[in-house]
Amino acid sequence: MTTTIDLTPYAPPVPARVLTARSADGTELHVEVHGPDSAPGNAPDSAHGSVPGAAPAVVLAHGWTCSTAFWAAQIRALSADHRVIAYDQRGHGRTPASAACSADLLADDLEAVLTATLAPGERAVIAGHSMGGMTIMAASARPAFRDHAAAVLLCSTGSSRLVAESTVVPIRAGRLRTWLTGHILGSRAPLGPVTPVARRILKYATMGAGSAPHMVEACARIVHACPRRVRHAWSNVLHLLDLDHAVRELRVPAAVIVGSADRMTPPVHSRRIAEALPQCVGLTELPGLGHMTPVEAPELVTGTIRDLVTTHIAMKEGA
Repeated sequence: MTTTIDLTPYAPPVPARVLTARSADGTELHVEVHGPDSAPGNAPDSAHGSVPGAAPAVVLAHGWTCSTAFWAAQIRALSADHRVIAYDQRGHGRTPASAACSADLLADDLEAVLTATLAPGERAVIAGHSMGGMTIMAASARPAFRDHAAAVLLCSTGSSRLVAESTVVPIRAGRLRTWLTGHILGSRAPLGPVTPVARRILKYATMGAGSAPHMVEACARIVHACPRRVRHAWSNVLHLLDLDHAVRELRVPAAVIVGSADRMTPPVHSRRIAEALPQCVGLTELPGLGHMTPVEAPELVTGTIRDLVTTHIAMKEGA
């Protein structure tokens, strides 16, 4: 008998509006706006950075090999009363790949999205998962980021030593593990169709042992859709990434979430980030969960975003 997997919570929702944000090098980024949108031409309240009558804004940056679809659960839950902006990182989803890949380009892209979707001075909560969190760190000192970021959420991410500290390869830390991990994550081999074996591999590498089948299926479909050349190109960037300095420039309230069983960016990364952040408002370690926290713990991630909006946007509007 065939079992039908219900992917409804993780099926990509239909956006209210789709637009293109042009990055500094001309790359055209696919951007989706979900939920109630502000009327064109509204000016923000200069004291609070909010648009009168508009729903509070949330911006979502996905991780390596993912797409806007990764945030489906958060978009569905938040779009009833928030303006939710999600975009495809370059080479992912519906954003074309570029000849170059770097953390600076990720920062350029986030600045372009903020400028294209928010009114001048309007503030938003910005959430990033994995490479999306690295995008936020890379943009921490950029003018558009500082103009628009009210608070941030860093999910399952790291700022440096990503390959050296990954535990995807279950052997003692050292040069051999680092070499093997780099070759596995940077492989040019195609992932192929989503088979039972592929699901087991993806679950082991990126999710907690107790992750439900529909969560694994949703993540596998998203990851396997990423072109292998894009996967390989960005793996090289992540291998050499060093954003420790950028964490110290992230001068807005920041919450950090990580799964205790995260093999891609183990909790040591989040603890180090939380210690270095100028305004850390909480580090949450989720027992037994892996790297895909927005999918594995959708209510908690969504609730954290809501709390950041309430504390750092809504409360300031009422002040």
